[in-house]
Amino acid sequence: MEPRGLRRAVMKAGVLFALLAGAVVVAFPVVWMAVSSFKSNPEIFELPPRLVTESFSFDAYTTILRDPVKVRFFVNSYVVALSVTALTLVVAILAGYAFSRFDFVGKRPLNMIIVSVQAVPPITLLIPYFGLMVTLRLYNTYAALILTYMVFTLPYAIIMMTGYFNTLPRELDEAVRVDGAGSMTALWRILVPISIPGLVSVGIYTFMIAWNEYLFALTLTRTQDMRTVPIGIQLLMGQHSYEWNEMMAMSILGCIPVLVLFLFFQRFFIGGMTAGSVKS
Repeated sequence: MEPRGLRRAVMKAGVLFALLAGAVVVAFPVVWMAVSSFKSNPEIFELPPRLVTESFSFDAYTTILRDPVKVRFFVNSYVVALSVTALTLVVAILAGYAFSRFDFVGKRPLNMIIVSVQAVPPITLLIPYFGLMVTLRLYNTYAALILTYMVFTLPYAIIMMTGYFNTLPRELDEAVRVDGAGSMTALWRILVPISIPGLVSVGIYTFMIAWNEYLFALTLTRTQDMRTVPIGIQLLMGQHSYEWNEMMAMSILGCIPVLVLFLFFQRFFIGGMTAGSVKS
């Protein structure tokens, strides 16, 4: 083998080894979490630890799914995450279309404000939002979580949709107007259907933010019936003992929605993430 070919083969082998090592490092905690969810609490703390359990059991999952309080955690997370995703997509579509297709007074400053919102650390807004929700009598409601989460999901969504609409030729809008239709018809009948990759990308990102958020869900809710999955996992940490197997089981159940979304829409997600990065 020529020196150049040998060097190329060594480089490929090195890259492959690095990727495999990275995959093992990233995947091992998830695998350990999944295996631990099928163990009993005493077995989790056995030394030396064992990856394969001898007492395989679905008891932790059964306990969670039969407990109406824990099931309510998942219901709350679905209601909040799906509502935030739907509302964010609608607002982002309208705002992205406006920024992409129209010139209006204050367009540049408004764009700067939207971008700058992402630079604000969320924790600095925790106390103001708490006071605001109490004043508006929205504390411990779905509306408090939905409105708060949208503040953090909308800037990215608007930027993404603006970039995606910028890649679509303006001739599409002009052709619709020639036929006598208006801008809203062009948006909903033409641009939105061909913007599925961008919408899927924004939707998955928004859903993940709303599904995994912990700090504001803890602060803006008070009762058990309003808690979400991240708070539910934390509540399994008792004063005198931790239900580790149930915590692992609930964590696995909490990972499933995002994992399923990404597996089924991976092609659209990657396409949507990169579509607005190059201006045609």
